[in-house]
Amino acid sequence: MLDVCLAGTGGMMPLENRWLTCCWTEYQGDAILIDCGEGTQIALKKAGCKLSRLRLLLFTHFHADHTAGLPGLLLTVGNSGKTSPLTIVGPRGLRRVVEALMTIAPALTYPLELVELDASQPGSLDAAPLEISWLPLRHRVPCVGYRITLQRPPVFNPQKAQALAIPVQFYRRLHAGQAVELEDGRTIQPEQVLDGERAPIRVCYCTDTLPIPEIATFAQNADLMIGEGMYGDDEMREKLQEKTHSLFSDTARLAKQAGAQQLWLTHYSPALTDPQGCLDVARAIFPATTAAYDGIRTTLTGE
Repeated sequence: MLDVCLAGTGGMMPLENRWLTCCWTEYQGDAILIDCGEGTQIALKKAGCKLSRLRLLLFTHFHADHTAGLPGLLLTVGNSGKTSPLTIVGPRGLRRVVEALMTIAPALTYPLELVELDASQPGSLDAAPLEISWLPLRHRVPCVGYRITLQRPPVFNPQKAQALAIPVQFYRRLHAGQAVELEDGRTIQPEQVLDGERAPIRVCYCTDTLPIPEIATFAQNADLMIGEGMYGDDEMREKLQEKTHSLFSDTARLAKQAGAQQLWLTHYSPALTDPQGCLDVARAIFPATTAAYDGIRTTLTGE
């Protein structure tokens, strides 16, 4: 199961009632955070996210509303008792940006590991047991979207195990894909007690971009797609083309093309005071659309 929370949903600047967009994903006590604008540590605490669990921080790009909260976040994470390494990933230039921001937070209780990626082409990195993939987006600066994938093991069939007289203590190893040797000399292969593959659980996060068709492919069959909704009114299209952002309707079409299970809209303009009031535009295209709000949370089971 993957727990997902949008602690903030705003773009450009934090408001009294809306923090800047950031996405928290947690699996078995380890957490991944996407983006870190001003005040992110406060938004995460208000949303109930345990900062000591943060393992990986992913930057989509280096505009201030996605990065300026880094020093405060890192210091707050240290105060939460973290001592294990934190890996920070982002487009080329990451090291320069992090080092500049760290001049006001030079002493941490844990080491940082920086990974720069090529934002001009798709790629992936291993964050076992999760896989992190990225897609180049179309923004004014190099920017990527992220997909988090959890591969699920096949279903263990205890009836098959009982028919083969396999002791219970071997069940976990077989379910993990390991062969076992029994006291009677038999070797049991995992496929003898498993019932086939299960679809992975996928979360796809793409903001600060024009609605390029590659996003629909990237988010194919996502359990949850999180995408940009700078404005709900299609009359803003020309303005957003210039600023390289997306409308509610743009992202809803991409979610429909992707065959996503559900869509959360986020990264609202400060001028958009009532995202819920614009939701009908998106739902007419993709009914499973939600106008996300700060602290929205779900647990994805793949069922």
